[in-house]
Amino acid sequence: MKKETWKFVDSGRQTAEFNMAMDEALLEWHSEGKIPPVIRFYGWEPAALSIGYFQKAAKEIDLDAVKRHGLGFVRRPTGGRGVLHEHELTYSVIVTEEHPNMPAGVTEAYRVISEGILKGFHHLGLEAYFAVPRTEEEKDSLKNPRSSVCFDAPSWYELVVEGRKVAGSAQTRQKGVILQHGSILLDLDEDKLFSLFTYSNDRVKERMQRAFKSKAVAVNDISPHKVTYEKAGEAFKKGFQEGLGIALEPYEFTSEEIAYIERLAKEKYASDEWNFKR
Repeated sequence: MKKETWKFVDSGRQTAEFNMAMDEALLEWHSEGKIPPVIRFYGWEPAALSIGYFQKAAKEIDLDAVKRHGLGFVRRPTGGRGVLHEHELTYSVIVTEEHPNMPAGVTEAYRVISEGILKGFHHLGLEAYFAVPRTEEEKDSLKNPRSSVCFDAPSWYELVVEGRKVAGSAQTRQKGVILQHGSILLDLDEDKLFSLFTYSNDRVKERMQRAFKSKAVAVNDISPHKVTYEKAGEAFKKGFQEGLGIALEPYEFTSEEIAYIERLAKEKYASDEWNFKR
């Protein structure tokens, strides 16, 4: 049986605002039927902090620390909490809600899409699996996350390797299209990450950082061989093709499309109006 062909984009390392603008543009073009579903990989240059759509930037983020570290800063169109994008492969999946392989529920669609990530970890030689909350207490903890830090909080169908979280994902649905994007941590500077958020006191910060170490891990902390952005890209490209049962072919942007993305980046995702709207 012939596999469905989706488009594939590896846009390399880009600014925070360009990355969010490209995801939005691809979602828009897919909703208009101009392009098929898309898998996209990208990195961040400079490194950046992204916050979830519903987070309160002024209250939860130490913006002086963001500046001090020379980081980019952007609000994502998706939910979730703060993510330091530095040494990672970021992915996005753009597919219509009406796609025959996409379940209607957010949780179930997340599970289907994340099958590609699971297979990607297997291609890196890592034993990854889905952890599903079993007790009522575990389910309640998902509804009321205590931390502003993304990788500190569990979620439904969490992808774990050796019992710890290695990928954080978020999803939004707009114009009849699912956008799921997420971070696959290759390396992590925990001290830098925890310096970017505000805490009621130092004791709380220390306690949260200790707890974080037991919950999250970067790929290169557990991989027997060094995993680069390029190596991760190869593994996860294969993973998505297998996990979703699709073929991927490169998408070539026109100069007009790139100009549109750059304009959206400047006018929306680089603006204080968007980034500090809460």
